[in-house]
Amino acid sequence: MPLDLGDISLQLEQMAQSLGQSKSGRDQRLKALLEAANQVDPTTVRDRTESALDRPYLAAVAAEGLLGSHAPPLAPQDWQVAAVDGSHIDVDRHLPVACFLINLGGCVLTYGAQPSAEFFSQSQLATEPSDLSIPDPGNPSQEEQVNGQLLGLMRTVGELERLVQLVSELPPEIPTLALVDGSLVLWGLSGQGYRPFVRDAIIRDRLLPALEKMREFAQTRPLTLAAYVSLPRSTEVVNAVRRCICPHDLAHCRQSCGSRRSAASPCDLANEFLDRDLFQNLLPSGWRSPVYRTNSSVPRDHYGEEQQVHFYYLQGGEEIARVEIPAWVACDEKLLGLSHSLILDQCQRGQGYPVSISESHEQAVIHTSDRRVFKQMVGEALERQGLFSYTSEKDRSKRAPWV
Repeated sequence: MPLDLGDISLQLEQMAQSLGQSKSGRDQRLKALLEAANQVDPTTVRDRTESALDRPYLAAVAAEGLLGSHAPPLAPQDWQVAAVDGSHIDVDRHLPVACFLINLGGCVLTYGAQPSAEFFSQSQLATEPSDLSIPDPGNPSQEEQVNGQLLGLMRTVGELERLVQLVSELPPEIPTLALVDGSLVLWGLSGQGYRPFVRDAIIRDRLLPALEKMREFAQTRPLTLAAYVSLPRSTEVVNAVRRCICPHDLAHCRQSCGSRRSAASPCDLANEFLDRDLFQNLLPSGWRSPVYRTNSSVPRDHYGEEQQVHFYYLQGGEEIARVEIPAWVACDEKLLGLSHSLILDQCQRGQGYPVSISESHEQAVIHTSDRRVFKQMVGEALERQGLFSYTSEKDRSKRAPWV
């Protein structure tokens, strides 16, 4: 039976009414939260956010202060942006052969006296057993199949590796923004979801060499690296504020607080707010927040000092975005300012979203029709070699329902 749209419409109307009725109280809580944050002295901010690991929530380290705003510096007249995005077709158990496809797309946009635009798209099909799994070097009988979330992580690392290659081919004298979509934090590797050899294969063997190569480039040329997160749902800064205004001891906090909510006052002022809610009220168009360092266990424990992930929030005109940068950018005033001014320029040219990422997405995206054609091509390639091509009865029934 299809969706009962009438019933869903009624439920959505009830939801909207409930949110509308609670807006006034929510606005008052946000105002009170901001006032409380502004009363925290810098020493308390530094000490409490540095020691927030013992709390039952993820709070950022406030490297430049708890809250605030910074005006954008002027962008250079001549500059270039290199961006890479990706998409993939996952392993499909209904296909007659195990395989996945990663498609990377990107662009180089040059501004100034000699403007230009270059685009590319590059696909890689994985069918070999060595590509479809990650083996445990210490125990060859153990391996992790590359699919689902793990394939997404592998694609993210591949985007950074391709970006390194792209930057290496650019004129080194022109200021350059190297930009990717999404996060520099491989959140999927947190916790106990994957065994250590999987994490090592992705971070130690691939991600860190790519990031380190970028850092080496930046020592001899004006290069800044950033990752752009649109419509972020992070609460790391909200939790840093919560940590700074909390008057309770650790035992009380562990009993009363969760990752996004607290049952204790005044910490409950932060309930249900996202970081972007704070900066929507604080940042003029084009300005950025202070720089913070994430306390995520993935970069903290595995990235090394130079590649620790920092971030700031940017009011790009249409939305509050989270911009992530490695430590070597965050600690260099010129590179930090370059990332701010050039990403802002990209947002203004892209009507609120970086135009280079948008163009890279267009090069990388795999449409639904492409996925159907790919599945058909797999079968046809096998049949040309005299191999039996088949699919599951479940998949066949979805494509040809009998009622």
